[in-house]
Amino acid sequence: MQNNNNDLLHTEKIISDRKTFYLDLKKNARGKVVKITEDVSGNRDTIMVPADILGDFIAALSDIKDTSDNN
Repeated sequence: MQNNNNDLLHTEKIISDRKTFYLDLKKNARGKVVKITEDVSGNRDTIMVPADILGDFIAALSDIKDTSDNN
């Protein structure tokens, strides 16, 4: 399967200690998705979040952050 970078709409990179996170907004035939990749010493794990539930995903992360900040 060939990777087509033409579907990349936006990208962000976050570096934390030995981990690097890549957040890529992509568009494919089924719609827009956010591809989140964690790279640790060359080992990568990826999840795909459909853009139409991105608000719910961000709200859940915000709730987790609030809980983390308060404990």
